[in-house]
Amino acid sequence: MPNRLIADRDRFATLHPERRILIRGRDWGYVQAGDRGPALLLIPGTLGRGDIFWQPIEALKDRVRIVAVTYPESGGVIEWAEDLAELCGRLGLDRATVLGSSLGGYVAQYFAAAHPRLAERLIAANTLHSVAGVGDRPPYSSDLDHAPIAEVRAGFGRGLGAWRDSHPEQAELVDLLMAEVGGRIPEPELRTRLNALKRGPELPPLDLPRDRIATVETADDPLIPPPVRDAVRARLNPSVAYRFEWGGHFPYVVRPDLYVSLLEEQLGLPVTGQGWGDGERRAR
Repeated sequence: MPNRLIADRDRFATLHPERRILIRGRDWGYVQAGDRGPALLLIPGTLGRGDIFWQPIEALKDRVRIVAVTYPESGGVIEWAEDLAELCGRLGLDRATVLGSSLGGYVAQYFAAAHPRLAERLIAANTLHSVAGVGDRPPYSSDLDHAPIAEVRAGFGRGLGAWRDSHPEQAELVDLLMAEVGGRIPEPELRTRLNALKRGPELPPLDLPRDRIATVETADDPLIPPPVRDAVRARLNPSVAYRFEWGGHFPYVVRPDLYVSLLEEQLGLPVTGQGWGDGERRAR
């Protein structure tokens, strides 16, 4: 049976092919959509290119100016924050709501701290507050520069396979992510993404008012345990903390309608979907 998510993502990628841009010697990819409304910068996690956000992009592209990035094969959190500031300048995003998920959430926090004038709002999603201890846990504990890439990819496969076994209803998501880690994300990019956290900096202080900060978490996220979620909220003191009761580490893929609703709310747009009701907790 065809994988619905992969087919839909591939359809989107055909309509919105990834563009390339060279910034400080690093070759970034990006998807750009929309030419009106507020600006939104989307930063993916380790297992996603810019088009991993295809569903929110399609839902918002007629009302929002969107740029979703794909990491280059060199650099790290600090360098990427500077590159993204230049990218915003080149693409005419004077101020943008910045949403990063997982690794992207860490990059987004660093970016907002380093460039508060560019960050209209920060949405830190399914992410970390610190890289302390990351290098002690697989796959980061491996020699990411020299370990056979098949070994690195197999490690992801074991984790994803366990998620499929415990959540068979998300088998299509697992297949999509396996395609990403299996080669759609080239080897140098994958190693660099992993090293970005393993060798990453601690986050600098954030000088944004709390009414311009939001967090997103998922109760069943297998990668971000409850103490880390608590620490992210404690560090950022967000005005809104969105909590999905289910959706794993990729709620924007498996629960796109609700994810779009939170983006509409944060961007000051009319909410077109179900919105956030009693079924999901929203703490202010």
